[in-house]
Amino acid sequence: MANPIFANLPTTIFEEMSGLARELGAVNLGQGFPDDPGPEAIRQKAADAVLNGYNQYPPMVGLPELRQAVAGHYARTQGLELDWGSEVTVTSGATEALASAFFALIEPGDEVIVFQPVYDAYLPLIRRAGGAPRLVRLEPPHWRFTRAMLEAAFTPRTRYVVLNNPINPAGVVLPEEDLALLAEFCVAHDVVAICDEVWEQVVFGQARHRPLMAFPGMRERTVKVGSAGKMFGLTGWKVGFLMAAPKLSHALARAHQFLTFTTPPNLQAAVAWGLANSEAWFRDMPRALERSRDRLGEGLRREGFSVLPTQGTYFLNVDLKASGVDMADRDFALHAVKTAGVASIPVSALYEEEPVTSILRLCFSKRDETLDAGIERLAKARDLARAPISV
Repeated sequence: MANPIFANLPTTIFEEMSGLARELGAVNLGQGFPDDPGPEAIRQKAADAVLNGYNQYPPMVGLPELRQAVAGHYARTQGLELDWGSEVTVTSGATEALASAFFALIEPGDEVIVFQPVYDAYLPLIRRAGGAPRLVRLEPPHWRFTRAMLEAAFTPRTRYVVLNNPINPAGVVLPEEDLALLAEFCVAHDVVAICDEVWEQVVFGQARHRPLMAFPGMRERTVKVGSAGKMFGLTGWKVGFLMAAPKLSHALARAHQFLTFTTPPNLQAAVAWGLANSEAWFRDMPRALERSRDRLGEGLRREGFSVLPTQGTYFLNVDLKASGVDMADRDFALHAVKTAGVASIPVSALYEEEPVTSILRLCFSKRDETLDAGIERLAKARDLARAPISV
């Protein structure tokens, strides 16, 4: 018999909307992948490694040169001192890293605090591991949590908290005071934080990403997850990183061993080179994405849409109600892709309880012509939604 945790799940909203975009030939501002193919030099390193390098099983925890490069990258960019030999594991993407963390650490009945809106993989994986999610509801336009919210969420059975920062889909880079507050609760309740920080390099303007691991008391109680796919705009490569203190890291690696075991060595070698040789990429990539964010946001505002601020990630959000759209986000998303040819993500799909139903997420990591077409088609969808029905 199929396990009901997975058998009863619907197709993810990302696959549903991308499938409709492919079927209908729509502009896809839904699923979060860039139009740009990624840094050519890194792709050339991967191609050379396929043709001339090692193509057999690499070490289960990852190539030493990549683990060293990961530790070096985080020392330079975030001031973290990681022992590459005992605190870094390479995974087949960040989702596999998260699955490894959940399966390695969660015991049946453990309560796990999760913030909504939530990446759709978290809850089924937590439940499959035997955990009991406790949901904290974040709301637009600021998407922040408070002391009162954490006091209501933490209980004597809380063992873990899952934090996504920068937050997808909110586009928020959590400020220092919010992170310090969460660290305070983790230390006081002896809780481990599992931090999905895949968007850490995609941060704009004056916003700064700071890892929760860097806060007082958190070094030994944090699992940090990173993604080369997000760092380099190579989402199909599925190369991720798990970082934690040795006691946690040992358990994480054992779980990874029985999931994917290892990750393609040629991609690992290319990422290792990229982390050591991409200072210009890490400087220029966020600026280019910021220009795309502004192009999409300004175009939508010209068309009368209400756009929420975005400090990071590939995404910005439209407040449909404030934009004169009297439809729930999922209804409007389906209407827009079917009648106007533009795909988006209704943020309500990323809530399990008490969804916010007025926010539409749009991906701006696209070419200018794609963004411009998306703006035009969203305006058309809104106008069609407002049009009186003829009888």
